Amino acid sequence: MVYSCSISKKQSQTGDALQYEGMHPASQINAVKNFINAKDKNTISAFEQMIVSANAALTMQHHALADFSVPGFYKDSATHRSNSLSIQKDGFAAYNCALAWRLTGEEKYRKKAVYFLDAWSTINKKYSQNDGSLVMAYSGTSFMMAAQLLKPSKKWETASRESFNQWLNNVYLHAANKIKKGHNNWGDWGCFGALLATSYLNDTAAFAENVQLLKKGIIDKISEDGHMPAETKRGGNSIWYTYFSLAPITASCWVVYTNTGENLFQLEQDGKSIKKALDYLLQYHENPGKWPWAKNPVTQVDNHRLGPVGVWPYNLFEAMHGIYQDKNFKKFADKEAPIIYPDHHYAWVFPSLMQPKIKGTNK
Repeated sequence: MVYSCSISKKQSQTGDALQYEGMHPASQINAVKNFINAKDKNTISAFEQMIVSANAALTMQHHALADFSVPGFYKDSATHRSNSLSIQKDGFAAYNCALAWRLTGEEKYRKKAVYFLDAWSTINKKYSQNDGSLVMAYSGTSFMMAAQLLKPSKKWETASRESFNQWLNNVYLHAANKIKKGHNNWGDWGCFGALLATSYLNDTAAFAENVQLLKKGIIDKISEDGHMPAETKRGGNSIWYTYFSLAPITASCWVVYTNTGENLFQLEQDGKSIKKALDYLLQYHENPGKWPWAKNPVTQVDNHRLGPVGVWPYNLFEAMHGIYQDKNFKKFADKEAPIIYPDHHYAWVFPSLMQPKIKGTNK
C-alpha cells in the first residue's frame, strides 16, 4: 500500500481559519478507499478485519462511569482493570465505528460512534484516584480520534457536539494537561492526548505549545544509544514500558506531520533520535536474553494492563515501517499482520489499514 500523505493544515481561499485533521487526514482516508476499491489484497485483508470488529461494536452497550475512578495498579489491580476497561471498550468501539463510517459511508457506524461519545460526554463528570488521569489520557485518545473522524458529518447534532466538546475540555483535556509534562510515559501519553484534543478543537496556539513539549521530550527521554532511561529502570517490564513510551511519541509525531508538515521522525540532536530508540527496542525484543536492564524481561503479556499477546510491539513497527521504510521493521511486523490493537491504550490501533506514510519516502 503506497500513498503520500498530503499536509492537512488547510486554509481556504476565502480566508477561513486553519483546519487541523488529527490522526487521519482526508488524503489518507481517500487513499485507503482507493485501495479498497482497487481490491488491493493487503488493504482488503486489513479492512475486513476492521469491519468484523466494527460490526461487533454495533450491538454493544456503553460502560460510561460518572466518576472514572482508577486506583494505582499495584494498590488495587482488580478495580484498576475493571474501571479501565469501561473506557477502553467504549473508546475502541467509538473509534472503530467512526473509521468504518468514513471508509464505507454507512450510517449505522456513524450513529454507533456518536452513541458512545454521547454516553461519556453526558454521564462522565470526572476522573479520580492515582491512575485516573493516566488511563483517561491513554485510553481516551480513542474518543479524540473518533470525534475527529466524525467532525465532517452534517448529521452529528449540534447539541451532541457541544456536549462532547464540554466533556473534552472539562475532563479529557484536563487529564492530558495534568500529566503531559511528566518525565516518563505519563508525559508522552498526556502530550499525545493534548495534541489530539487541540487538533480537534483547532486550537493552533495550544497545539504549537504541545509540539514544543514533544520536541523536548524526544531529546530528553532518549539516550545516545537508543535506550530510554525512565522506562528501562522498570525491571522485568522495561521492554514493555519502552514500547509504551515510543507508541505515543511516534503517534504524536504523526499528528504533528499531518497537521503542520513538520517531520519530527527525523529530529536528531546529540546522537538522540526516535529511529535509534526504535532500533534499540526491536533489537532487544527479538533478543530479550541480552537486555542489559533486567534478567528475563517480559516481551509478551496479556493481563488487561500490558496489552494483548501477539499485538505489541508489532503494531508500532507495522506503523513505523510506513514512516522509515525499514526492511527489518517490515519483517518483524509481518509476523502478525494485518494488525489491530483492540484494548488498553490507543496510538497505533489500525496500523495495517491506516499505515502512515511520509511524502517522499514511499517505495
